Amino acid sequence: LDVDPEQDDRATEIKLRTYARPHMRALHASWIAFFAAFFAWFAVAPLLPIIKTELGLTKKEVWASNICSVSSTIVMRLIVGPLCDLYGPKRMMALILIFGSIPTYLLGTVTSFEGLCISRFFIGFIGASFVVCQYWTSQMFATNVVGSANAIVGGWGNLGGGVTQMFMGAAMYPLFLHVFFNGNVDMAWRTVFIVPATITVVIGILIYFLSDDTPRGDFLELKAKSELYIRVSFKDFFLGLKNMNTVLLFVQYGCCFGVELTMNNAAATYFVEELNQDHVRAASIASSFGFMNLVARAIGGILSDYLNKDLGMRGRLIVQWLCLLAEGAMILIFAQQKDLGAAVTTMIVFSICVQAAEGATFSIVPYVDPLNLGVVNGIVGAGGNMGALLFGFVFLYGDNFLSSLRLMGYIVIFSSYLTYFISIPGHLKLLGGVEMKECQAPNSRKNFEAYLNRPRNSKYITPRMSPLKSSSKTPMLAPSPGRKASGSSPLTRNKTPLKIVVASLTIEEKV
Repeated sequence: LDVDPEQDDRATEIKLRTYARPHMRALHASWIAFFAAFFAWFAVAPLLPIIKTELGLTKKEVWASNICSVSSTIVMRLIVGPLCDLYGPKRMMALILIFGSIPTYLLGTVTSFEGLCISRFFIGFIGASFVVCQYWTSQMFATNVVGSANAIVGGWGNLGGGVTQMFMGAAMYPLFLHVFFNGNVDMAWRTVFIVPATITVVIGILIYFLSDDTPRGDFLELKAKSELYIRVSFKDFFLGLKNMNTVLLFVQYGCCFGVELTMNNAAATYFVEELNQDHVRAASIASSFGFMNLVARAIGGILSDYLNKDLGMRGRLIVQWLCLLAEGAMILIFAQQKDLGAAVTTMIVFSICVQAAEGATFSIVPYVDPLNLGVVNGIVGAGGNMGALLFGFVFLYGDNFLSSLRLMGYIVIFSSYLTYFISIPGHLKLLGGVEMKECQAPNSRKNFEAYLNRPRNSKYITPRMSPLKSSSKTPMLAPSPGRKASGSSPLTRNKTPLKIVVASLTIEEKV
């Protein structure tokens, strides 16, 4: 792959049909790992109508267990983000998958409402793999394709939520029920969770031994050689929380990924109780919501990258705003459907809008604070589960399923207008703002740090649209072995006037 040395050898292209190390191996490893995590996380969802009957649960107790499954992920996502900055994505992904397989194995031992809640709470830890997934691809791919890369791995990983609906509800459970246990419902649902647990632990082990953390090698080895710049502290974490852009994206991600998690938990039950479908048919229909991740989330990221070429950050913000607005509108339309065919059709369109909004949102995240990428990823990722938690309470205490859906739609529409307030330094806003070209490479921590440390009274002169040429006064960065130099100059000082060259912009100050 072509790489950009000015962005720490991140790849400037994506070739999905290759598994070559390090870039494409990392991309495929991250989505496969996240897919396995989602598969285990929501393996119980299509079987909830059966578990409800077997354990004698009420509808509110089922929703309470759904809330437990997403609430634990909030804290874990906040913790895992900074841990990625300390130990690297490969180790964190393997650890999360192997740990998450343990409560999945034990799920079949529950005998009460309390046991179900405890099991689903600990299984929810596995949802933190999303933060690692997005961190990993943000480390591997340059800004011209990072939106697409993040959206592809996020979308294909989320696809596990759709596959598990069909695989567990319409394939594995009937197989265990009729072939292995001769119609014994209790034994069938209790033993079927061995399948997702085993898949998860195997993939966790393979991830550790067969993938790379960064474009330049193992994370901890580079850190030991002081070849990797990492800044992690409690101060950085709280700075991330104080960053208004992080807070806004936290809320908005809660209104797209939070909606998806809510539907993953509720879709099968909805088709059983509201539209009178049997368990197997309901699971098959509900799986279509998750299956849209195959293309829908990637569409959001690709559209964001496309408009970014001509409109910069404003293009990314436009895509995100429109996707969230369309998502809210489709929720309201879905809530009005009484016919099965119309409900399925509108649910599919609704799903596409939800997942495109997720891809568009995480196309913005790498720009917020590249020096603390793990922290920002963790906080925004936790927003998705916080949204699912709050929507879970909406459905728990709402009058009925349809009125809760409508309220969720209005909340999503409101969240779309928060895009107007996102303001990333050096980039255009949805309305207004000033673009500064050195910020077009936010994944280069060196460049972004130089921008943050620029003289306070510096003046931005004409943006250079082509790479700066080398001279004795502005020495070039030595490219990594076997890689092409990008042509940009590093931070240099001359005599009077003082010139600071960062990426493709000249900042000039009289001294």
